[in-house]
Amino acid sequence: MIDFTDHIVLVTGAAHGIGRATAEAFARAGACVVMADIDIDAVSAAATAIAAGGGRAEALAVDVASAESVAALFETITARHGRLDCAFNNAGIEEESARLAEGSEKLFDRLMSVNVKGVWLCMKHELALMAKQRTGAIVNTASIAGLVGAPKHSVYAATKHAVIGLTRSAAAEYGRLGVRVNAVCPAVIRTAMYERAIERGAANADAIAAMHPIGRIGEVQEVANAVLFLCSDAAPFVTGHALTVDGGATAI
Repeated sequence: MIDFTDHIVLVTGAAHGIGRATAEAFARAGACVVMADIDIDAVSAAATAIAAGGGRAEALAVDVASAESVAALFETITARHGRLDCAFNNAGIEEESARLAEGSEKLFDRLMSVNVKGVWLCMKHELALMAKQRTGAIVNTASIAGLVGAPKHSVYAATKHAVIGLTRSAAAEYGRLGVRVNAVCPAVIRTAMYERAIERGAANADAIAAMHPIGRIGEVQEVANAVLFLCSDAAPFVTGHALTVDGGATAI
């Protein structure tokens, strides 16, 4: 198992889904996990569950779209721990379901604010800390929508293309300072959001599974495994990479 003993790790969007699964995986690997989310009640419950299982986790509230909130998060991390070894910038939203010409400016601004500005704000603080340490690893959550088009999700796709652009640019800027920056690009993953879409008939499970050559959708733990690999000493020469976790969806 990849070892993160005594590492300080930040996971945003940690209350549910991929974020929670990744926080749990880091904790099992020995890390002290700072779990940040806008839903403080849910992320506190998730951190409590990790602690009950013998792991180390703490919950903090953050609105990644707010510069003040993000600054406060990193002030707390610095005061409590004095360093940051790994960061998984996972907080994001997906709320579109319309063709581009039918989209609203309000939703455009919200998606850009959370998915792009949120990653940018977190990376500003993470990179400053890690550059000072001369070591660190960052992983950003993009999507296969950051690699290809996404009908009826054009703005979401644009935000994830932007995340990959930020990832590659930061990797080039900070590589000589000991900081690696990568992204994960999941396809459809089994989360509560996915399950709700199936239940209300907004998506067909068989059709979605068929989109993936492997014959099924992904599981949150499979994305978590990819994040831990990218953050670990097993990937010391991997930076600026957008790793697909997509069951072959982008292979066709």
